[in-house]
Amino acid sequence: MNTLNGLDSLAGVVVLAGGASRRMGTPKAKLTLPTGEYLLDYHLRHARGLNVADVNPPIMIADNGRGFNTNANVALHSPQSPILHIADYHSLKSTTSLRSDKEIDTGGALVAIESALQTLINLDDSITIKNRHSSWLLVISCDSLIPATDLWQTLQPFIAQADDKNIICLTDANHLYPLLGLYRLSIEPDLRAYIDSGQRRVMSFIQPVVHCVPFMNEWQHLTNFNTPEDFKRACTALSDL
Repeated sequence: MNTLNGLDSLAGVVVLAGGASRRMGTPKAKLTLPTGEYLLDYHLRHARGLNVADVNPPIMIADNGRGFNTNANVALHSPQSPILHIADYHSLKSTTSLRSDKEIDTGGALVAIESALQTLINLDDSITIKNRHSSWLLVISCDSLIPATDLWQTLQPFIAQADDKNIICLTDANHLYPLLGLYRLSIEPDLRAYIDSGQRRVMSFIQPVVHCVPFMNEWQHLTNFNTPEDFKRACTALSDL
């Protein structure tokens, strides 16, 4: 795709890189592509491609405090677009009952998304309560090889159709992909309240407020990889595009 439309509505990008990666055996952010590039740098490089004219959305790395290093060239080629490591949102009302949840080691994806939403709102004083409704966060998970530019181009046309929906994400015949999507900044208070109530389940939160966009067939094998074998297949699919 040669153009990037509607970037004035893109407030920022967050790359989710804090998962436990138990079945993979190594952090997904540090998986190495056949080109020798780390997966995290791959996503940062493509997110950098969203810089057009005077639109330079900040790029956030939510790595659960792991402090993953990035290729210096990624930052140097995009001096106008800050690359930030952000800490997960920690609720003051978290409960001990969460300790049995398998996601408690990382807090889950929603606490990272909440932190990214808060970061964007705090970074830009021009994002008032009124225009938070027209500003969006692009969420990209490190279990995908879909480039940020392509994901934005696929989802952005549906902003006008979202109406009262606050999340736009990919879907196929069997699954939603809420960690490959757009989150309206105005959803931040609702997400914070959901987390503060002790909830972490992604699907329970998004289902009432999500607008689904059908998966492109050629992306079917580029995402949701959890084992080394899955990642190998994803790399093969990427090279076949």
